[in-house]
Amino acid sequence: MFHPWDITPKEAIALQKQLASHVVLKPLPKRISLIAGADVGYSSRYNSAVAALAIYTYPSLEFRELVQFSDEINYPYVPGLLSFRELPILLKTFPLLQEQPDVVLCDGQGVAHPRRLGVASHLGLWLDLPTVGCAKTRLVGTHGKIGPKKGQYSFLLHRRERVGVVLRTRTMVKPLYVSPGHLADVQSSLRLVIRCCLKYRLPEPIRRAHQAVQWAVRGV
Repeated sequence: MFHPWDITPKEAIALQKQLASHVVLKPLPKRISLIAGADVGYSSRYNSAVAALAIYTYPSLEFRELVQFSDEINYPYVPGLLSFRELPILLKTFPLLQEQPDVVLCDGQGVAHPRRLGVASHLGLWLDLPTVGCAKTRLVGTHGKIGPKKGQYSFLLHRRERVGVVLRTRTMVKPLYVSPGHLADVQSSLRLVIRCCLKYRLPEPIRRAHQAVQWAVRGV
């Protein structure tokens, strides 16, 4: 699944369509010991970004490790092509880990994407790891009404397919858009994200990574 990153948006769209056919949707592994949260933050002042990975034990959710990497941003922002902007720096962060995760939760989309290849799916293919997308906003699809309590959800539908769920992770707080990335499916992704959400809207591993990049970009 390796490919160059310095390609035009038109070439990137064609590549997404090709790579999407290799995405495997199946239940997450029954045994998960370590889970990672991945996020990328931007510093517009310096045209740079910081990627962070936070590792937690699972299911106890004890913090184990946090690594960061900063670099210049070389790809423009194009809706639907976020992985070409974020993954080059995120992939440079993984070798810094002392322990490799069994599953990665990404701040972004999985297959809930116009071409079924969001950040989580693209990352999962590149690393051959199970991944799940947890996005704050919707990119595609429609859904029914969601109850106000934590754990209530509605399936996210796009082109007559269930591409994820819209999940209330905290009572009376805006929901998350959860979709499988690679080597995951909708139901197992839903269960994992619910289990990883403690007191906050974001799953704990992503929340820790998000805090790290927010602090880092202020100092970049």
